[in-house]
Amino acid sequence: MERSLFGEVHRGSAFDRCGCAHSGGGGGKEAKRDAPGMLVRPPIVLLGAIAIGLALQAFWRVTFVPGGLSAIIGAPLVGLSLILLALSVRKFRAAGTGIRAHQPTTLIVTSGPYRFSRNPIYLSFALLQIGLAIWVNTAWLLATLVPLLAIIRYGVISREEAYLERKFGEEYMRYKRSARRWL
Repeated sequence: MERSLFGEVHRGSAFDRCGCAHSGGGGGKEAKRDAPGMLVRPPIVLLGAIAIGLALQAFWRVTFVPGGLSAIIGAPLVGLSLILLALSVRKFRAAGTGIRAHQPTTLIVTSGPYRFSRNPIYLSFALLQIGLAIWVNTAWLLATLVPLLAIIRYGVISREEAYLERKFGEEYMRYKRSARRWL
């Protein structure tokens, strides 16, 4: 066990300057099995939810934002979601850990947006869909957000969390106690 600026680090791992807890792990054939085993790819689920919402809007128009407020409110939310996504992805890349579901997680990123949310990328997906719903002024995008969040929560996040608990043990549990799942 070592001590770092971020506290105790267990099981041969250490925090580095990016605020990440590294796992002592190898590569090769083991690395191929070292993944959360998600049921779906989150970006595809997001695009599907948006496509279904827009298709429903084309057949049955359901608006919910009065007057000219849709662009004033929706566009900044879309922008905020894209900034959050970019910051989150940049943290993963700077840390050198896999961002795709089939790649192994080599460390726990705890800095940047990950200080506040364990899932800022999925949070950005939700903000994007809400922003688009307001901007395009279609309640259907809000309706398809509900199944999107359920699929992400139970088909993706629950598997990721179980994987990270197995792989990082108490180290991940400490992080889990310090940052909320969404916000």
